[in-house]
Amino acid sequence: MRLLERKNDDEFTLTKDFIDNIPRYAILSHTWGANTEEVTFRDLADGTGKNKTGYSKIRFCGKQARHDGFQYFWMDTCCIDKSNNTELAEAINSMFCWYRNAAKCYVYLSDVPRDVPDTDDAFCQLPWESAFRKSRWFTRGWTLQELIAPKSVEFFSKYWEQLGNKASLGNIIHEITGIPDKALQGVPLSDFTVAERMSWAEQRETTRKEDQAYSLLGIFDVYMPLIYSEGKEHAFKRLREVINVHSRGLDSDVLLRLPNAVDAPFNSYAKQDPSTCLPNTRVGLLKEIYNWVDSEDERCIFWLNGLAGTGKSTIARTVARRYFEQKRLGASFFFSRGGGDVGHAGKFFTSIAVQLAHNAPSFRRYISEAAEEQIDIANHSLGDQWRQLVLRPLSRLDKRLSPSSYLLIIDALDECDNEDHIRTILQLLAEARSLTTVRLRIFLTSRPEIPIRYGICAIPQAEHQDFVLHGIEPTIVYHDIFLFLEYNLGIIGQEWTLGANWPGDEVLRQLVLYACGLFIWAATACRFIREGRRFARKRLDTILKGSSSAITAPEKHLNEIYLAVLKHSISSDYSDEEKEEAYDMLKHTLGSIVVLLSPLSSSSLSRLLQLSREDIDSIFNDLHAILDIPNDPTRQLRLHHPSFRDFLLNKDRCGEFWMDEKEAHQNLAARCIQLMSQTLKKDVCELYAPGYQAAQVESSRIQKCIPPEVQYACLYWVQHLQRSGSQAYDGEEAHQFLQAHLLHWLEALGWMGKTSEGIQAILSLEAHVLINESPNLHAFILDIKRFALYNRLAIEQTPLQLYCSALVFAPKKSIVRKTFENYTPPWIQRKPRVQAHWSAALQTLEGHSSLVYSVAFSPDGKQVVSGSRDQTVRLWDAATGAALQTLEGHSSLVYSVAFSPDGKQVVSGSRDQTVRLWDAATGAALQTLKGHSGSVTSVAFSPNGKQVVSGSRDQTVRLWDAATGAALQTLEGHSLWVTSVTFSPDGKQAVSGSRDQTVRLWDAATGAALQTLEGHSDWVTSVTFSPDGKQVVSGSRDQTVRLWDAATGAALQTLGGHSRSVTSVAFSPDGKQVVSGSRDQTVRLWDAATGAALQTLEGHSRSVTSVAFSPDGKQAVSGSDDKTVRLWDAATGAALQTLEGHSRSVISVAFSPDGKQAVSGSRDQMVRLWDAATGAALQTLEGHSGWVTSVTFSPDGKQVVSGSRDKTVRLWDAATGAPLQRLEGHTDSVTSVAFSPDGKLLPILKVSNHWVVEGDTNILWLPPNYRESCLATWNESLVIGHSSGRVSFFCFKKGAKLVM
Repeated sequence: MRLLERKNDDEFTLTKDFIDNIPRYAILSHTWGANTEEVTFRDLADGTGKNKTGYSKIRFCGKQARHDGFQYFWMDTCCIDKSNNTELAEAINSMFCWYRNAAKCYVYLSDVPRDVPDTDDAFCQLPWESAFRKSRWFTRGWTLQELIAPKSVEFFSKYWEQLGNKASLGNIIHEITGIPDKALQGVPLSDFTVAERMSWAEQRETTRKEDQAYSLLGIFDVYMPLIYSEGKEHAFKRLREVINVHSRGLDSDVLLRLPNAVDAPFNSYAKQDPSTCLPNTRVGLLKEIYNWVDSEDERCIFWLNGLAGTGKSTIARTVARRYFEQKRLGASFFFSRGGGDVGHAGKFFTSIAVQLAHNAPSFRRYISEAAEEQIDIANHSLGDQWRQLVLRPLSRLDKRLSPSSYLLIIDALDECDNEDHIRTILQLLAEARSLTTVRLRIFLTSRPEIPIRYGICAIPQAEHQDFVLHGIEPTIVYHDIFLFLEYNLGIIGQEWTLGANWPGDEVLRQLVLYACGLFIWAATACRFIREGRRFARKRLDTILKGSSSAITAPEKHLNEIYLAVLKHSISSDYSDEEKEEAYDMLKHTLGSIVVLLSPLSSSSLSRLLQLSREDIDSIFNDLHAILDIPNDPTRQLRLHHPSFRDFLLNKDRCGEFWMDEKEAHQNLAARCIQLMSQTLKKDVCELYAPGYQAAQVESSRIQKCIPPEVQYACLYWVQHLQRSGSQAYDGEEAHQFLQAHLLHWLEALGWMGKTSEGIQAILSLEAHVLINESPNLHAFILDIKRFALYNRLAIEQTPLQLYCSALVFAPKKSIVRKTFENYTPPWIQRKPRVQAHWSAALQTLEGHSSLVYSVAFSPDGKQVVSGSRDQTVRLWDAATGAALQTLEGHSSLVYSVAFSPDGKQVVSGSRDQTVRLWDAATGAALQTLKGHSGSVTSVAFSPNGKQVVSGSRDQTVRLWDAATGAALQTLEGHSLWVTSVTFSPDGKQAVSGSRDQTVRLWDAATGAALQTLEGHSDWVTSVTFSPDGKQVVSGSRDQTVRLWDAATGAALQTLGGHSRSVTSVAFSPDGKQVVSGSRDQTVRLWDAATGAALQTLEGHSRSVTSVAFSPDGKQAVSGSDDKTVRLWDAATGAALQTLEGHSRSVISVAFSPDGKQAVSGSRDQMVRLWDAATGAALQTLEGHSGWVTSVTFSPDGKQVVSGSRDKTVRLWDAATGAPLQRLEGHTDSVTSVAFSPDGKLLPILKVSNHWVVEGDTNILWLPPNYRESCLATWNESLVIGHSSGRVSFFCFKKGAKLVM
């Protein structure tokens, strides 16, 4: 590596070519001008080039290096001899390392002035930010590694003025480049997938096309020779080959990460004896199905529907086996209610994708790439999973190398436990018709349940084929059942030598009549007879005598065969007392099995029911006809057919064997609580480290420490309690369990990856427990809900933080905190002051990677939609905070989002000048409305959902037909950008707000202007109607909220209180309150009648951009520049208790050398001294006229030094607060100050990625309200300053790795 060495008088020379022992150096990153303008290696070697434009960059780099204490520096234009191909190739392959090893990297942005007013984007915070965002430097290929590789990157303007560094500008850089914060912060690039890293370079360009590939060599840590004539495509092909050599096994690793329901395929290990149709049975139906699969019929879905027991699953297995053997079966998923992973849709599409990858080798690469691009795809919506993992990879298949069609088989869709998911799956499967390169045929079976019937009817008739199984001619069905009985009873006759003619045609015909068209009757009868072994003949006689001789309803015959099985399971040799005991045990056990919400093995069931294995085995010994009982006691028990569940829970059908369903649930609830109380404990997996990530724990360890029956109890005890219909009362079993084991339960759910299910259980429990009957339990559950929602992220990722962060930051009067105070680890010796009560913020929804501009509730209040600068629209579950959908399609930031009145659609407006309509259930893009010539800033549906209104920077308001996307009206009149639009409640008027400081009312039918409301002294940012349409509320940059009479235009109220621009306003559903959000980081609630301020909701750390009420008016939602969406309790609005003092963000904090005091500097221009033991304010040091940016104590603790944006440094007496000196001379803001040390104290603690870290161990997670704007450490003490103005103190005992 050749460097430039600085000499006297700003002169420099080229050094020798260093091989090793390279001295510390600075490095310059820039964009090249014309080749004739840049100084080359030859210029410096010849002593020329000083008259070139590029020479100023070398001079600047040398000057800055001298300022930072470096003798050496490097610049690509002149330190590489590009005429030497060998040296050039070596340099390009080494470039990433050279930048990574540089002590500092200076980025010169020739197209960014420092102090030019920014008029292009209202959302830019800094005067030069817009130019910075548009800088050419961010578009060049080589600058990607120059941004990522160095630890220290400083940005300079066109005039060599420092703008900031990679850390201080991190949010903006992330938004410009899309590069994750962790990558910018120096996390190893191997932590990111190949697809992720490739995506960072997608929009970047290079002068020579091959360099687009060569510039990524360091990003992937690979080497390859340069061939500058090969072209871009060939260069990337070679690059991928080199990367793949380093990434062998990538596909398998990716597929292993996808959740897979192992019992879903037709031939899974759990299905050891799956029956298929016998030869010469179902002939006509199978032929029709095969013809449909093999043809080019446009109908992509075949729905086989039939009543219970008519043989649907057997037909599905027969079809699956045929096409599996032909290597044309793409995947199969056999649903089973209560069957764990096959009882719900959680792993449906990921399992389909995994099977497709295994069954179709040409598909494997595409699905691996898709899964790699979206590592957390399993947490996305069903729509995202279907399109990303199945539809899009299938569309990429080469028809020349793949079969023309694949078959997807879905059996018993009606057994899926969520009707909404059933409807969504049907809607998504219909999208298979869009495939052109390969046909996907979908064979679907189910009972004719309402959700499926409606879902099928919603698909155009030309796209699906239906077959009603119970509508087949009876003679055909009877013939097939005759063959089935003849075959199976013939085998039994051979096994027990019952004679060649046994049982005979006459008996077979009689049995066929008894079956009444139900194959399940025939199958159960055969199993019952077979299990009789040498008494098979006797069991056949029992069936013949027990069944009605007359032809009756099929159900009655099914009842008789089930009763026969149950009666024969109880020995006739028992005494009456023994029979009664056997009856009770049989009912108790079978009742539990049929109401289980997920299957268990016999060994797990025995532990849950507290029965011995001998008792369980004895009970099951004669029940093989109705239960699938594996020889392996660790494998799951299953019903042969769901009709047995219906039978056992119906008193009229099963008589003395009837099991009361509610009683069965009550028994299981009690057993679950008992089992959890006996087995759950703190640190149940024995990890002993408070920062241990759930993702790091092997599943085998979790299975060992939390066995299946305990996991079952954790997941389902609340559901069993609910379904039992019995109440939970103060001081009873459920209350006692929560008081003793709440944290243990939540910890177990965290290790299991089931935190969302736990939160849903808490919400269900809240609804189940009556406040007037169980006030103490109800209050405890409310507190548990707040506790779990607030700490959701910590529980999911690091469950042991329940005993650390979750308890430490819980409010002082939290019931959970008081109950479990003694669980806090002893190594947390000093805890921060916290608020007395839970704040009004119910949840913080994290997921957007940039500023949130707009939020709204769905009409039923169950969902929240948000739009962000990250170009996405996100849907959230308002109850649990879970992310439901990510809607991608906009090519620029999303300014505005709204639900349709029926909640089925979402509309979004974007800076890409389009309005988009989305399906809220599936995430599918429905319409893209084009016409605006500027950014779309606001969108809304009409009350009947038939129209959409949009406002734009092009100064117009537009009305659109929501069904067709046609433009209906263009309303012109505003003289500046339109910032906000909405309809009146009756849909007859529209209102708009604008930067021209006016609010305008329009006739929605004719487009005529009705009123112009004037009064604001700055831009109008937000407008809306009251629910009765009689008033309009508007918010403005003039810091006020105004209420207007919609009929006359008269000004009714001016609501003052915000200290910065009002960004968003809304009425409560009853019209009695107004909510407003502001750049002052607060949400305010107002009385609409009097204008009185009711609540100030604090918690956001940056501007609030959007607010709304929930439909019941009990909650408010807000979105913010801090990237979060927050839910608030509109009634209480409880404010945080803080260390009172600073009125603006804290920028810098430090401890005194003895650790007894802390000092803080703030944007409020104050320096404050605090007692570190009590948190009391000791001194307020006033004098600075700008932000205080840096503070620290002298080594003896007697003085404090502070630096400020007012360009001065001040010295203060720490005891009295008196100013000692004012040091002047700086020409710009002072960013850092320090005393010369006479000793060195290395901090033991630090904060990284929202964690307090001791050494290299995460010990305490910081929730959103307690994250740092600055911090200082002293020995084992820590002080953190927050953007809210709060200061928090901590003290830890060394050795935090031991959590117990």
